[in-house]
Amino acid sequence: MKKKIFFTILGLLLLAGGIAGIKTFQIKKMINQGKTMVLPPEVVTAALVQKSVWESTLNSVGSLVAVQGVTVAAELPGKVVSIAFEPGSKVNGGDLLIKQDSTTEEAQLRSAEAQIKLAQSNFNRIEQLLARNAISRADFDNADAQLLANKAQADAIRTAIAKKNVHAPFSGRLGLRLINLGEILKEGTAIVSLQTLNPIFANFQLPQHQLSQLKTGYLVRVTSDALAGQAIDGKITAINPQVDSNTRNISIQATLENAKELLRPGMFVDVQVVLPEQNEIIAIPATSILYAPYSDSVFVVDNKTDEKTGQEGKAVRQQFVRLGEKRGDFIAVLSGLKESDTIVTTGVFKLRNGQSVVIDNKLVPEFKLAPKPTDS
Repeated sequence: MKKKIFFTILGLLLLAGGIAGIKTFQIKKMINQGKTMVLPPEVVTAALVQKSVWESTLNSVGSLVAVQGVTVAAELPGKVVSIAFEPGSKVNGGDLLIKQDSTTEEAQLRSAEAQIKLAQSNFNRIEQLLARNAISRADFDNADAQLLANKAQADAIRTAIAKKNVHAPFSGRLGLRLINLGEILKEGTAIVSLQTLNPIFANFQLPQHQLSQLKTGYLVRVTSDALAGQAIDGKITAINPQVDSNTRNISIQATLENAKELLRPGMFVDVQVVLPEQNEIIAIPATSILYAPYSDSVFVVDNKTDEKTGQEGKAVRQQFVRLGEKRGDFIAVLSGLKESDTIVTTGVFKLRNGQSVVIDNKLVPEFKLAPKPTDS
């Protein structure tokens, strides 16, 4: 019995040793294969680093203001008897907007005109009597004053009637109608908004240290999400002589042509002031950048010779860079790259330093300074 147990244990030990030997052999083989294995080169897109000339701009945000804009209101109380405009329509200065009931004033005017006629007759008779020295000079002066007072009263009534016929103070586009036919208006009741849309002002601010770079007449480019990718150009027409003591910003006003009336007062816009000087910089596609908390980097493509086979190939070298302004699909590189370097433009997240690569630019995307996505 003891011999049987002994041989059983011995067999198990020999089996375990055999399995361990086989696994050790397999692991050593895998390690040797890993040491000799060469990863296939990664297919990448690449581009040559070149210098570009960018406009020198100052960027800000602003709001649009009408050159002339007012809410037309009633000057005198009265009932609306006629509305002579259509909401949203264009009007010329002096066009009738509404007519208020003026029957009371018209009756008063007829009475005043009758008083003027009577006073004029009295004045004429007294003037004749004065010529014959039949009356005193004081009676003549009283008759003259009475005639002038009656005329002034009639003029005041005419003015009241005129104010009850509300006219457009200037040419522009009307807004929504705020009153109804038959409504009794109080003094100052809003009737309709009137705005001059062409040209239009863009008001914005820039920091005080940029004041020395600004002059009236400089080109201003305005964009907005309401313009569907379009940009409207204008010029700086006014610079506030006073700096805001709270923000230390200078207020600037630009005038824009707005013939198509795409811009409206109150809109939020992005503003670029285009300076006369231009900057020569190195710009690369934004997709070339591998962003990281410690520093941003790109992968430079270098020629590489295989030490074993002597074959020529290409490998990437991770290069840290300092970035500047971003415009469209490009970003400026302030340091870390030089002209004529070749960099990887897409797929940088899957690369490692020293990795072999093959350049294939068949599917390289088109990079633009001012892209216009179709979905926007």
